Amino acid sequence: MPELPDVETTRRGIAPALVGRRVIEVVVRDRRLRWPIPAHFEATIRHQVIRRVERRAKYILIGFDTGTLILHLGMSGSLRVLDAKVPPRSHDHWDLYVDSGKVLRFHDPRRFGSAHWTESNPLEHKLLAKLAPEPLGAEFDAEYLFRATRRRGVAIKLFIMNSQAVVGVGNIYASEALFRARLAPRRAARRVTRAQAAALSQAIKEVLAEAIEIGGTTLRDYVNADGIPGYFRQKLFVYERAGETCRVCKTRIKQFTQGQRSTYWCSVCQR
Repeated sequence: MPELPDVETTRRGIAPALVGRRVIEVVVRDRRLRWPIPAHFEATIRHQVIRRVERRAKYILIGFDTGTLILHLGMSGSLRVLDAKVPPRSHDHWDLYVDSGKVLRFHDPRRFGSAHWTESNPLEHKLLAKLAPEPLGAEFDAEYLFRATRRRGVAIKLFIMNSQAVVGVGNIYASEALFRARLAPRRAARRVTRAQAAALSQAIKEVLAEAIEIGGTTLRDYVNADGIPGYFRQKLFVYERAGETCRVCKTRIKQFTQGQRSTYWCSVCQR
């Protein structure tokens, strides 16, 4: 599933081609996404000018004068800006054609992505209203993380993957941040000390910022807005490296299942 750095990389890739452009046509080939695309989708967006392209958690928000298009890439989705003459491929479910001769095309083989329209404040939409702070924002810091973990018996890895604690930290970056903070993924959140909370909040910020800088992490389906895979995978310390030697201490990386997801860690570096 595309994670926060992948979504932010996509946002940065498509924004320059969209902001200030008028939508001249909307084509929907398959409405059967995670939630069906509404019948008014095309007529609502056609002829409107795109004013902004923003991100909240793993959602991309495309703002118009009369409302906002809220997009989620799901497990295998991608958004690409192409020349309008490029023919659609299989699993290209919808297009937004703009007056520059370009098209924003949504591709999603598994159809877990979604598109929602709201004429209200998008941050108050039911999908966004209860989300926690952005990990790269000032609100997410050592003090916030320390306070949030008090009285929480859940494992720290599962805690930081909870979007009501902090948004956008998926399985890859949770594993990598915990390694950098030298924290074992099974440690109870309430046992995280203030110093460890400081190390972990900083590690989360660093690992996400570095991934954004080099275009996200390609594991299976993800490519950025130009169709280019992200390269952060080459810098992973533990994720999907079970049985390989730790890049720091040379111990074998271990793997176990946690919350129905694979967790990777170094039993020597992480305590």
